[in-house]
Amino acid sequence: MSWLVLIVSGALEAVWAVALGKTEGFTRLTPSLVFAAAVSASMVGLAYAMRSIPTGTAYAVWVAIGATLTVAYGMATGDEQASVVKVLLLAGIIGCVIGLKLAH
Repeated sequence: MSWLVLIVSGALEAVWAVALGKTEGFTRLTPSLVFAAAVSASMVGLAYAMRSIPTGTAYAVWVAIGATLTVAYGMATGDEQASVVKVLLLAGIIGCVIGLKLAH
């Protein structure tokens, strides 16, 4: 269960990162509210997962999922330029996360 919560929390990290970029310095209400809700839920989930997953592993997985999804979202929406190298590097991050899970 902790791993599932950690994965969802990592996805919520991507949500709050994207929302933060859209707040325009917290001057836009809707993205600011999405940011606040997502960052809160993401942190609660990370803390829950850390009860049974070592801190370093949980944090690395959480960051990797959030960062990968944030970049993937940027490429999908056209905010970031996609390239084969970026996709391969993101796949490498995911491969490392899977390795951490298998080594746990």
